[in-house]
Amino acid sequence: MANHKSAEKRIRQTLKRTERNRYYRTRIKNIVRALREAIESNDLQKAEECFKAANKDLHKFVSKGILSKNTAARKVSRLNAALKKARTA
Repeated sequence: MANHKSAEKRIRQTLKRTERNRYYRTRIKNIVRALREAIESNDLQKAEECFKAANKDLHKFVSKGILSKNTAARKVSRLNAALKKARTA
């Protein structure tokens, strides 16, 4: 257990950050999963809506410092490629 005030504060900060990061990691996974499920079920209308939401949310996470710019761009690019493939199939 922490013996110094600064160490106690670091523990509190770490717990807060861990909870926040868990929320965002789960949110990102759910966004991607919703789009992939819409593509797999051939529901292109829903897939388009999910893609717009995913693009917006992932770039919003970049501005908040949750994701790096390249990570968000890579995820959006892969989702867009999957959506294009579903449109042509």
